[in-house]
Amino acid sequence: MQMYVIEREIPNAGQLTSEELIGVSKTSCSVLDDMGPAIKWVNSFVTDNKIYCVYLAADIELVREHAKKGGFPANTISKVANVIDPSTAENR
Repeated sequence: MQMYVIEREIPNAGQLTSEELIGVSKTSCSVLDDMGPAIKWVNSFVTDNKIYCVYLAADIELVREHAKKGGFPANTISKVANVIDPSTAENR
């Protein structure tokens, strides 16, 4: 599976209540359950006006399908080429 980062433009996303975020999460999980094991939600980062989501999927079309079925915007979908973190510097 490939890793993808999805940028979702959602005005005032950072002001969503805990209950609203739970609802969004439940909707996403329900759609994923119906779609099967070829797509998985890893996590999401909520900012003022956007939500950035990390997914693992067999292909980009599954990411698009999830957004459509869930009613979520997917303004930008980017395939991750590499992942780095502080430990990357240790492997000089």
